[in-house]
Amino acid sequence: MRVGLIADTHGLLRAEAVNALAGSDCILHAGDVGKPEIIEGLTRIAPVHAVRGNVDRAGTVSELPERLELDLAGWRILIVHERPAAGRAPGADVVVFGHSHLPLVERARDKLWVNPGSAGPRRFRLPVSVGRLELAGRRPEARLETLAVSPSRRRDGPRG
Repeated sequence: MRVGLIADTHGLLRAEAVNALAGSDCILHAGDVGKPEIIEGLTRIAPVHAVRGNVDRAGTVSELPERLELDLAGWRILIVHERPAAGRAPGADVVVFGHSHLPLVERARDKLWVNPGSAGPRRFRLPVSVGRLELAGRRPEARLETLAVSPSRRRDGPRG
């Protein structure tokens, strides 16, 4: 099973992110969606499972859960916005989180921890990225993809 990973869109669904997530069997959004249109756009690619982030305070995105536990292809997946909210993530095989905008794939405490980074407006000169989770074989595997995007202020908003 091919799972697309995205976080911290902050109301911006880039064409580059859509292209990178094409072919996903489902998509996990780890919060700071920003606008309901982001979920709608991602749903055109594949079914979406999303959690609420700290900027998701109004409209339908404010109704997203803070924590979501899923069983995908026999693997237990936990989605939260901030890594500390996962705690030790008992029972989870994979933890997907966002918030920091720092892309990360790490094996710790017998789990795969993945932050796909930020796919929304560029911040702090960090890369704009998404991730892919492969749920086949003997253990889940994740990889990150840095998106080639324009550095223009019009597109990425203020630096900060």
